[in-house]
Amino acid sequence: MKKSSFMIVAALGLILPRLAQAEETWVVDSMHSGVGFAVRHMMISNVSGFFSKFSGKVTTNAKDVTRSVVEAEVEVGSITTQVPARDKHLLSPDFFDVAKYPKMTFKSTKIQKASKGKLKIIGDLTIRDKTQKVTFDAVGPTKAIKDMQGKMRIGLQASTTIDRRKFGLTWNKALEAGGVAVDTKVALHLTLELVKQ
Repeated sequence: MKKSSFMIVAALGLILPRLAQAEETWVVDSMHSGVGFAVRHMMISNVSGFFSKFSGKVTTNAKDVTRSVVEAEVEVGSITTQVPARDKHLLSPDFFDVAKYPKMTFKSTKIQKASKGKLKIIGDLTIRDKTQKVTFDAVGPTKAIKDMQGKMRIGLQASTTIDRRKFGLTWNKALEAGGVAVDTKVALHLTLELVKQ
């Protein structure tokens, strides 16, 4: 082996372990997290709900937070607005069509620093097999703390607003007084607590 090649291999041997150590994986603790939404109803009030079954992980980079990766998956059938009839309609082909599309997913493609303690998490959101680029405004991640079992935890909050029509959620009814029964804009909010693996 030539001396130059040996030096490159030796350098990689020193650098790669350090890069691996810089990355940490954090998994969402669903018992202490929430995935919620809110949408305007009949132009006069907000209806809110949440999904009770979801999972996700964040791979952080200790040296550069913008190199972190966020991934999440939500079981659409776990939706609840505390009104069974409305939930049934949301799961029907008029909206989520859960029989055909049981999950929605998100994976980040870019993370940018916004201001101190805040990030822009940009990525692909897929609902009903339709994928759109969305940007979450995030607060965190918080400083890691040790829980009572000795595990390290961090917190992260993120929110965005989407146009549901872009994901095939087009059902609506016009109101006699003008406007529509359900707004096309939906606010999403995630409150996440993550455990270091």
